[in-house]
Amino acid sequence: MLHNSMLTLSSGGNHRCCVWLDSNVVFLRLCNSNLMRRRNLHYWVTLFLLGALIPVLRSQQLPVKFDWIRVSVAYWVILAVQSVFLAVLLALIGRWQILSPLIHRYRRNWPRLLAVAAYFAVLAWATTVAKSLVLGVVTVALLELYERKGSRDLSRMAAAVLLPAAYLFLGFLLVLAYNSAIVSVRYAFLTDPALAGIDRWLLHGHSVWELTHWGLGAFPLSFFKFLEFIYFGMFPQIGAAILLVALSDGRARAMLFVGTVLLSYYFALALFYVWPALGPFTVCPGHFSRFPASLASYNIQRTLMAHALALYHHEPIRRIPIDYFIALPSMHIVQPLIVIWFLRRWRGMVIALAIYDVVLVAAILFLEMHYVIDLIVGILVAALSIAICAGPASHHEPHASNA
Repeated sequence: MLHNSMLTLSSGGNHRCCVWLDSNVVFLRLCNSNLMRRRNLHYWVTLFLLGALIPVLRSQQLPVKFDWIRVSVAYWVILAVQSVFLAVLLALIGRWQILSPLIHRYRRNWPRLLAVAAYFAVLAWATTVAKSLVLGVVTVALLELYERKGSRDLSRMAAAVLLPAAYLFLGFLLVLAYNSAIVSVRYAFLTDPALAGIDRWLLHGHSVWELTHWGLGAFPLSFFKFLEFIYFGMFPQIGAAILLVALSDGRARAMLFVGTVLLSYYFALALFYVWPALGPFTVCPGHFSRFPASLASYNIQRTLMAHALALYHHEPIRRIPIDYFIALPSMHIVQPLIVIWFLRRWRGMVIALAIYDVVLVAAILFLEMHYVIDLIVGILVAALSIAICAGPASHHEPHASNA
């Protein structure tokens, strides 16, 4: 009798245990389903924007045409080379031991070393020392990757990189197109005075252009040229992150990184429609009479203002311009933060990028590209995009690898 009672209790306990396990499995599946829906949100937004693109452009009398040669060369050639170079530097910072096989191989093969030295010399003669360094490092890195992985693995890795890169290229074109469409219907300078007023409150009565004017008197022109190098040097971070994430964690993770970046751009488009603004240079008293005309930023800012007015007055254009008008939020803050998030397990890389990004903030402000409030909102947009696409971390989150 006691034995039968114990069997009954045991059976009931097992049943309750099974029910508890089943309920937890269902809960985990629901959580994973919700997580996947969030992580795939950028695909749905991209599809929606792609489907609505032609009607939106035609409604504003804008051409459904890009300067394909210019955009393709800038993205697939110039930015690609810069991204590979930066990825190599970050890989060396994150794991300098990867140099050992390269050094050993060249020590054993002096003819190869001489050939590489001659290649560097020819590049330096034909171009500049800086360009020869970038092209030489990229060439050696690709040859070394082929030596270590072979043609089959190299093809697989190329596929893992090219699909996320193509997705980013598509999203970039969409952002340019909608950016121009918004400027055609919304006055691009509408909220610049309000944002400048918020800055004055944040800075206790001061402004970004006051910082610039002080810097013009305190520092030589070379200082501002260096800041421009830092400012425009932000873009290879995105390409380098695609390479590092794709080669270490695979194509799916790289697509997630690109999706996070694109989602942040889509948030930026929405904010720009509500609060259209170009930047502090539009409200700075006498900006173009005081700002150095020899700086690339000077011409870019003048061009942005002229093109924004032309689009707003519906002057005919032949192609979608390669202009980015959005001040709020600052994507020069959003994108580096997303890069750091996806590379966060490599401590050396994160430290190097963080140092660079601190200088980048100074460049953004001294060049009058953004208000302080743009940076603050940029941090929030980065956090929101990461939370939707790349967080919270699941059990599928990658760990540090030797790749």
